[in-house]
Amino acid sequence: MSIATHPLIEADQLADWLANPDIVSPLILDCRFNLADPAAGEQHYLREHLPGAVYAHLDRDLSGTRIPGQTGRHPLPHPEDWQARLRDWGVNNDTTAVVYDQNNAMFAARAWWLLRWAGVARVQVLNGGLDAWQGPLQSGADSHPRRAGSIKATCPQDWIISGKDLQAGLSDLTLLDARALPRFLGEQEPLDTKAGHIPGARCADFTGNLDASGRFLNPETLASRFASVGNRPHTVSYCGSGVTACHTILAMTLAGYPQPRLYAGSWSEWITDPQHPIETAPSEEPAL
Repeated sequence: MSIATHPLIEADQLADWLANPDIVSPLILDCRFNLADPAAGEQHYLREHLPGAVYAHLDRDLSGTRIPGQTGRHPLPHPEDWQARLRDWGVNNDTTAVVYDQNNAMFAARAWWLLRWAGVARVQVLNGGLDAWQGPLQSGADSHPRRAGSIKATCPQDWIISGKDLQAGLSDLTLLDARALPRFLGEQEPLDTKAGHIPGARCADFTGNLDASGRFLNPETLASRFASVGNRPHTVSYCGSGVTACHTILAMTLAGYPQPRLYAGSWSEWITDPQHPIETAPSEEPAL
């Protein structure tokens, strides 16, 4: 049986895999999280989750150490730490992985990006998340015995851009901000200490990649959404803390465009430097 490398997997296909573990036995990561209540996602996981799923906590597993005043709210894990975590989960370079959250892939997209960054080629997001799942569920902590993995994480540096390099290249970069338009315009800021956006950025609210059920729009519709920026050579995706920025990268990948670089520190890191410029007025074309 050939293993698909399409970025998405549908619930019925995953159900077939789980019914035939001798053919495909994927690592499944439950990435549910609530930025306002960091314990909530794990509590939901313990209550019910996909069979065999491991919980991946945004702060503990999918982020590195936050340094107030220097990093964003969810810095990338150090490559060695990320490799160690993946090995704890039994990941090899040829592992097949499926990631999910409740419905909109807000956090699953971060895991998808991180796994691919490490060198796991076969990783897919459950389209529609747990809400799309019609099969059985489990409760309680993961008790599946796992042999330590042997992945050698690659973590290519050209997938990311630092705040310093971003500031130096502002005039040459196409910046996409995955936050909602009121935050982009500085009208609201529920999470960070300053409001606005990086100068020259365009608002690409990640929810615009989805239909009403939290499933991704078809590739043609996504291609149309990103048509004005999709083929630009120096595109960078950012958001509040480098989470939904991965959603934009996933959507553009689905649309067939080149992968943008990730500014992982994002807005919450950008504003730690008082010398970094901030805009609140809309650009000529503020939103996609």
